[in-house]
Amino acid sequence: MAKGLLLPGGYTPVLDPMESQRAIKKIKDFFQQELAYGLNLRRVTAPLFVIPESGLNDNLNGVERTVSFTLKDMDERKVEIVQSLAKWKRMALGKYGIEPGKGIYTDMNAIRRDEELDNLHSVYVDQWDWEKSIRKEDRTEEYLRETVITIYNAVKNLGDYVNRIYRDLQTELPNEIFFITTQELEDLYPELSPKERENKIAEEKRAVFIMKIGGLLESGIKHDGRAPDYDDWELNGDIVLWNEVLGIAYEISSMGIRVDEEAMSRQLKFAQSEDRMELPFHKAILNRELPYSIGGGIGQSRLCMFFLRKAHIGEVQVSVWPEDMIKECQENKIFLL
Repeated sequence: MAKGLLLPGGYTPVLDPMESQRAIKKIKDFFQQELAYGLNLRRVTAPLFVIPESGLNDNLNGVERTVSFTLKDMDERKVEIVQSLAKWKRMALGKYGIEPGKGIYTDMNAIRRDEELDNLHSVYVDQWDWEKSIRKEDRTEEYLRETVITIYNAVKNLGDYVNRIYRDLQTELPNEIFFITTQELEDLYPELSPKERENKIAEEKRAVFIMKIGGLLESGIKHDGRAPDYDDWELNGDIVLWNEVLGIAYEISSMGIRVDEEAMSRQLKFAQSEDRMELPFHKAILNRELPYSIGGGIGQSRLCMFFLRKAHIGEVQVSVWPEDMIKECQENKIFLL
């Protein structure tokens, strides 16, 4: 079997490829309106590539390689395809003069060349990236929780919408999302790995927000990696649903209140990345020149795959896959676009 591939027994897609394409558009149109209304966001255009020296590209876990190329008409200057827009959005809030309580969202398209390909992960990443300007006093867990609930309600409304228009596609979500920290999760299941803990709590609660990701747990390990220069590790988290088709925890969003000057200094020191303090973006944060903010990304293909009850993300987006994966998927009624 292809590495990382899950083949659910008895799987048959409910919608054929062409009907799936129509459904994908309906899902994307509906959800972005719900998100924009709930969080008071306006749509903006966004870059596909940035200049490395700006410090605006997302370093993800700090080890992933970027895709880069040079520009002929700029003396072969190097630019990088974005890995996400986590930092660019905060710069945009300042550039557009967005006042607290309002924000922006955009279609983010990225290439992550080091992604390990499986049912959920593709080299091509598409998500709604959003960012909202807040006040200093809004940098609290309470504000984070309120924002998560707003996003979850939009997801729940989307699920109800899909259930109404496609009677053969029925996905039930709990009325409320469950909140738990990574340390509470470790205390609950100390014998399990972080990924196993996510599976356990997601299967039990069906919809979970796992908080405080990036720092060390009491066991001395991390629940998961996070770049040190956008989320505050004490005020961030992932929205995770239970995927019935695959029988696994299913992350649809990574988000959080962004670093202020103190959190950035602390986390860069912890990550031994203090050299980044000289980059334009990081200087702007340290000098309090950018708005305080909260933001995140919500997977477009992830949402489509979940509510259309697909077994592989390649059923809702076009990417490239290993030949053995394509062959095995075909043999198991998983038709990659």
